[in-house]
Amino acid sequence: MKLMVIGASKGLGKAFVEGLCSDGDMVIGVSRSQPQDLRLPESILLDWIEADLEKPLQAIQILKKYTPNELDVLIYNLGIWEKTAFSEEYSFLDDEDKSLIDMVNVNITSAILVLKHLIPRLLKSSQPRLILTGSTSGLRQSGRPEVTFGASKFALSGIADALRESFRSEGLGVTCLQLGYLNTEDSLQVPVAEAAQRGNGELIPLHDVINLVKAIINMSKASYVRELVLPAIQDERF
Repeated sequence: MKLMVIGASKGLGKAFVEGLCSDGDMVIGVSRSQPQDLRLPESILLDWIEADLEKPLQAIQILKKYTPNELDVLIYNLGIWEKTAFSEEYSFLDDEDKSLIDMVNVNITSAILVLKHLIPRLLKSSQPRLILTGSTSGLRQSGRPEVTFGASKFALSGIADALRESFRSEGLGVTCLQLGYLNTEDSLQVPVAEAAQRGNGELIPLHDVINLVKAIINMSKASYVRELVLPAIQDERF
């Protein structure tokens, strides 16, 4: 399996790089810089492409040059949010105009451009899988006030819907992960039972996301997971 993770330098993206592959697989991480503390078995081939998706046109040229000719799984995990998002200080009217434009460029424009240029390589696989990391903030009646972040994640669901219809005949399985609040402080090296204790039931261990995505990747090509909503057990919005 050749797996590429866009937005792989930390948190969930880094966990995707470390936790999804088996012996003999290849994983390609994409971010502005490669983290130095990655933990991967020697039996897994690691490659890294340094590209800044805040500059999508430049990043696309780099990706086109260095991405393998064929991919089996592509995970688009990139997303930024407002400076005061998910806090009591958040106010839409106080957001800087440039920061809103940057957020749309990274969360929507870059996603569309990356997918346009990399899906042809994905379709060369006998069982192509595309996984988009959304958010419960992008669901209807999410209970969150962050306007631009919520809108951009809602747009990601629309992108996924359109791609399914565009490439259904080619067998492309497109999954949108609607994730709640994650515990990104505890890496996969922390036991899951310990990681699950952080946040008193309001945070999702990265281990849970990795286990679910593994299942999606390992399904037969006769089916796929259209959308997966994963809130924390104590998230009262769901």
